[in-house]
Amino acid sequence: MDIIIVILAALILDRLFGELTRWHPLIGFGNLAKNIESRLNVNSASNHRKKIHGIISLGILVIPFTGIAAYLSYYYNHYLIIEIAVLYLAIGSRSLIEHAQRVADALLLNRHDAARKFTSYIVSRDTDKMSETDMARAAIESTLENGNDAIFAPLFWFIIGGAPAVVLYRLSNTLDAMWGYKTPRFLYFGWAAARLDDVLNYIPARLTAISYACLGQFQTALQCWRTQAAMCKSPNAGPVMSSGAGALALQLGGPTLYHGKIEDCPLLGCGDAPLANNILQATKLVQRSILLWAGIAMLIAGGLALA
Repeated sequence: MDIIIVILAALILDRLFGELTRWHPLIGFGNLAKNIESRLNVNSASNHRKKIHGIISLGILVIPFTGIAAYLSYYYNHYLIIEIAVLYLAIGSRSLIEHAQRVADALLLNRHDAARKFTSYIVSRDTDKMSETDMARAAIESTLENGNDAIFAPLFWFIIGGAPAVVLYRLSNTLDAMWGYKTPRFLYFGWAAARLDDVLNYIPARLTAISYACLGQFQTALQCWRTQAAMCKSPNAGPVMSSGAGALALQLGGPTLYHGKIEDCPLLGCGDAPLANNILQATKLVQRSILLWAGIAMLIAGGLALA
């Protein structure tokens, strides 16, 4: 029963307080990662050496903290407190929902400048000239994809391996977000972080896609997943985004402006182009999925208790 106690406690804490605005451990971790990257990611190094330095940096940043979490979880008398704290700090459901809802609320009030500002907080796209559809699409895509990264993958890894697995996942995911770009600076240095994140997200992403399908338009979601997921560059974002778009019966993807350049992203889902109200539908899909996962965790915990 410890599993469900930790999950429910962490979800309740996140619901009540959201993410810490100050002194969040991931902020300090990000600063440490920037410092190490600036020292080891040398432009003059060969591509092979950059890749080796990236592997070393990944190990320096991930292994010690995962080890500390493992030690505290297995040898600290009040280990449940540690596991609750770790899982609470790793998930961000309230923050995810609130950011999307700010965009929706601004659009519904025809405050497009405010909506563009709020959209810029959650995506790296150029937002200055975004239409309502562009902003709604960006908010929905961010909600669906980050539903996996910020909620369901941490829950999955907690169920599999407790606090150490959560720390391993969250730190790897953070480094992928910082270094996983296919730019001259990070193409080789960030290779290890990107590959590890792909591996750790493989199963959670597909479970997230199944959750979206089960709680939306099931047949459409499966059809979109089957025919569209492979078109995405990311092996894990593809199933999540295509299934989520199909579950909502919306058309996502398409040409997107990043840093002054248009990237031709694949079309995902089917149906109408999204508007403000559809953002709220996406947040509700994620919230229903959280309830589904909590219910399944309770069944797992109950089964283990009876075994």
